[in-house]
Amino acid sequence: MSDIARLTDLIEPEAAALGFELVRVKMMPSEAGDGGEALQIMAEDPATGQLIIEQCAELSRRVSDMIDAREEAGEVLIEGAYHLEVSSPGIDRPLTREKDFTNWAGHEARIVMTKGWSGDGAKGSGEQRVFKGELIGIDGDMVQIDAVNLGKVELPQSKIHAAKLVLTDALIAATKPIDTTGAEDIVEDTQEKADD
Repeated sequence: MSDIARLTDLIEPEAAALGFELVRVKMMPSEAGDGGEALQIMAEDPATGQLIIEQCAELSRRVSDMIDAREEAGEVLIEGAYHLEVSSPGIDRPLTREKDFTNWAGHEARIVMTKGWSGDGAKGSGEQRVFKGELIGIDGDMVQIDAVNLGKVELPQSKIHAAKLVLTDALIAATKPIDTTGAEDIVEDTQEKADD
């Protein structure tokens, strides 16, 4: 089992050295179907709220070099095979930091609480684990959402399993345009394969 807190502590300065802010570090099953894991790193350029392909590649090289150096020195950061995935958070981004809950207030969000959570310490939540509605913001550790059919609910950030924005027209309109640099250089290959 990988120590996500340790990985985050090591990856954050690598991102900061490039002028990026770390959004999330997560281990997840690899989509390659090889039984390995993927180390997913989401980061953003504070000027744009995104990373373009070249920035993802730059961060990927830095993180890969750092992990290799630590493993050569005898530290095991990730057990077994893994793939490194570096990406921009996207429009329907995860909400992981306190500032995310503040910056994206007024937009629709979906919040899932940790398993076994019973509504302790949350005003108006009852036994519900999944909340969807307009994000109000955060006050201390309490994330506030105007939840569908419930009204204003306060949820402890420390008990949130996952939170993300919901893709809506209002969110698309509020998001800075994605950088399309290089899009005009894409060439479609229309050559058909010959039959064997």
